[in-house]
Amino acid sequence: MLNLLLVSPKRESLSDLASGLVEHADVSVLWAESGKKALEIISDTIVHMVIADEKLGDMTGLQLAEKLLKINPMINCAIISPLSAEAFHEASEGLGIMAHLPVKPGKKQAEGLLNKLKKLKGLEAGVKDA
Repeated sequence: MLNLLLVSPKRESLSDLASGLVEHADVSVLWAESGKKALEIISDTIVHMVIADEKLGDMTGLQLAEKLLKINPMINCAIISPLSAEAFHEASEGLGIMAHLPVKPGKKQAEGLLNKLKKLKGLEAGVKDA
């Protein structure tokens, strides 16, 4: 089972992404409304990937990624951001972010994330091409 943590103060903004993720029987989706809550969940629960919104209320998604890197560099991270690919790369360099997602990500992005994560974990079977 893969545990994915979605972090956003606006849960509805990630609803399409979440519905694409939960279509997979081997995926469990957890929710946090802030960076602080995400860090609490990670301290108590095995999380394979954190998907964070750009702004979390108490910090940015990039700030959360930086904190995660210090706590557990093995947790994969994806950040939602309106920045261009080049600007995002510049802003996130050195944080080990696995994916840059567009604002309002959907099922296509869910499939892409699961493909990447399962390849990293050696669990490729059963994931549709994105």
